[in-house]
Amino acid sequence: MSNNSDLLAIGHTAFDYIIQVKEFPLPNSSTAIKKMQTLYGGAAANVAVVASSLGLKSSLISAVGNDFIGSEYQNKLKNLGIDTQNMIVVEDEKTPTAFVLTDFNNDQISYFYWGAASKFKNSNPPFEAINQVNAVHLATGDPGFNRRSGEVAHEAGKLISFDPGQDLHMYSKKELESVIKICDILFGNHHEIKRIQETLNMSIDDLRDFGPDIVVITLGKDGSSICTDEKIDIDAIIRDTVDPTGAGDSYRAGFLNAYLKGEDLETCGKFASSVASFVVEAEGCQTNVPNESMVRERMEDMWK
Repeated sequence: MSNNSDLLAIGHTAFDYIIQVKEFPLPNSSTAIKKMQTLYGGAAANVAVVASSLGLKSSLISAVGNDFIGSEYQNKLKNLGIDTQNMIVVEDEKTPTAFVLTDFNNDQISYFYWGAASKFKNSNPPFEAINQVNAVHLATGDPGFNRRSGEVAHEAGKLISFDPGQDLHMYSKKELESVIKICDILFGNHHEIKRIQETLNMSIDDLRDFGPDIVVITLGKDGSSICTDEKIDIDAIIRDTVDPTGAGDSYRAGFLNAYLKGEDLETCGKFASSVASFVVEAEGCQTNVPNESMVRERMEDMWK
């Protein structure tokens, strides 16, 4: 593929409340919040922001509320050169909002208010936006909208990557099969890939025969595995973790950036691992996003 390949991320743009607690409370009890910040997030927006910062021309389709229009968040995306002109704006509704709680063991619990994103299910696929790019990443979002958008992208011959993330539970078996069958790259953490395998009763090889050529499994501090005709294990670059939120999205953006620029799969994994190692060093998904030279420098230090 050419160096000018474009990426369209489809799914959530959200305001994030990042909350740190010592421990999670039991039901019918409470716990003190040690620290709280309001930051920018949403899986699709995270991917677009990181990809754009790495030099990939990116666009974004999300359902947002009136509070997004004219916000600092919208201005940030514009300043990064991310195309947001096809966003779905829902009157009298709030932009999706995530409440992400992390304890001292770096375990997480998340609450997510869909808000404007509930209108995804009645929206038409973004035909024009899909036709203008080479690759489409289907992130967390409405299963029906992702399926319809994926079908349009498939018909148009676009590269399709799929990461249902925390919205995996919303997919029926039929919807999950429909999207996986047409995707080229399937992303998921080890919990999500296991759940997909159990839902579809498929091994990794079965999944690859059914749909994606590449299945990428992220394993947190244990790195990642890229499953093709062979299994490529990639070490994580261990850094002092301030906030693990967004590490997965940044990994996906890094992987796609390298893949669309023609890198081999091992390099894609190492590049993605390096990208993710920056994001965990600060609170929020879009706070400590590196550029390409920073990523490659850290890669060289890790894999000399």
